[in-house]
Amino acid sequence: MKLILCSASPRRREFLQRLGVRFSVAPAHIDETQREGESAREYVMRMAREKAQTAAGRGTVALAADTIVLVGEEVLGKPRDRSDAERMLRILSGIEHRVITAVCVPPRARAVETAVKFAPLSDAQVRWLAASGDGDDKAGAYAVQGLAGAFVERIDGSFTNVVGLPLLETLSMLEEAGVELPWT
Repeated sequence: MKLILCSASPRRREFLQRLGVRFSVAPAHIDETQREGESAREYVMRMAREKAQTAAGRGTVALAADTIVLVGEEVLGKPRDRSDAERMLRILSGIEHRVITAVCVPPRARAVETAVKFAPLSDAQVRWLAASGDGDDKAGAYAVQGLAGAFVERIDGSFTNVVGLPLLETLSMLEEAGVELPWT
């Protein structure tokens, strides 16, 4: 089965390439606005499903994912600018938050949740992280595999989920969908 990755994320692409999975890329361009009254989990699941639907077709398998950072019930998406990145990093400073990634390989979809705790960040650290640009295109304005990883006290759950693609669950879904994996 031909696999289409419905994402422009270099991290998702790199994960699949490093594993030796063959795929093509067709980023989904959809409205990513959270609906009124929609829970964070419902929102991230809908995003993954809608992205996968953009590439669903005969003879292909679509893989789509969406990641959010959740503090209480507040969804932290990608920062609009460096000031917004600083705001998000100040919120995350010294607290535990949840990272939820929904993965869809139609007709299956699954959300994976991981708890992450940041150390308290000084104003200088917040400004430095935001100014680095390392979290510009990432939910919560940080990349755990990048500079912000130096300030993570604890991760409870899947590390690859925090990066943006929970590999264990994704590979299981791809195998069920008939995608040829390097070891099969």
